[in-house]
Amino acid sequence: MKCPFCGSLDTRVVDSRATDSDDAIRRRRECVKCSQRFTTFERIEEIPLTVIKKDGTCEPFNRGKLIAGLGRATVKRHVTASRLEKMVSDIETQLKNEFKYEISSQELGEMILRHLKKIDKVAYIRFASVYREFKDIDEFMAELEKLQ
Repeated sequence: MKCPFCGSLDTRVVDSRATDSDDAIRRRRECVKCSQRFTTFERIEEIPLTVIKKDGTCEPFNRGKLIAGLGRATVKRHVTASRLEKMVSDIETQLKNEFKYEISSQELGEMILRHLKKIDKVAYIRFASVYREFKDIDEFMAELEKLQ
């Protein structure tokens, strides 16, 4: 770490601790050359998730947008907001653990449907009807038959 006072690259860490928000490490450093002390913060650099839409455009993964869509699918169902939050967190974690920072909207939709199927089958059908863009009642019935 370069000393902000004399420019020396020879510094040592005197103290390390997590910040109050636990999103960084606060380090007190001392320059070996000039003995001045200074503070640095170390943070993990997060690579944002990107969703590739059907038309080829890219947009940042929007957690709020996904939860809002899931909220519409689960309206008047016994699915709590915290359950939806956990589901979205699980999906995000899975993608990051697989080092997938770009995902197609189709693949994301299928992940969501797999999770919804375990939580609430009516919400699954509601989400599938919008996501898969059922053209007629036959496609809708075919999806219902798969559930049974």
